[in-house]
Amino acid sequence: MTSIESGEYTGSEEEGNQQGTAARTATAVLRYLGVELTQHPDRVVVQEVAEGDKRVKLTLLVDKADMGRVIGRQGKIAGAIRAVVRAAGAKDGIDASVEIQERD
Repeated sequence: MTSIESGEYTGSEEEGNQQGTAARTATAVLRYLGVELTQHPDRVVVQEVAEGDKRVKLTLLVDKADMGRVIGRQGKIAGAIRAVVRAAGAKDGIDASVEIQERD
């Protein structure tokens, strides 16, 4: 799993893991959007989990107070985030899905 916390790339558990480098654009875009949309950008974390050959699940963890800002009315902001991140992943040949969760 790859994590990005407070803007720092911590690397992947396996340095040779292609998925970690292949989803770099999607991960960077998700981190950027998470930081810019929240009032607590220091609490934003992005986790990356490979789900197959060309699939990756990205989890955006945000502070409880920021959940409404990231999801938006009727989930419109969350839907837009998913669409932009999926397009960024497609640029690298990856099918990226996004899950948004509250950070402990």
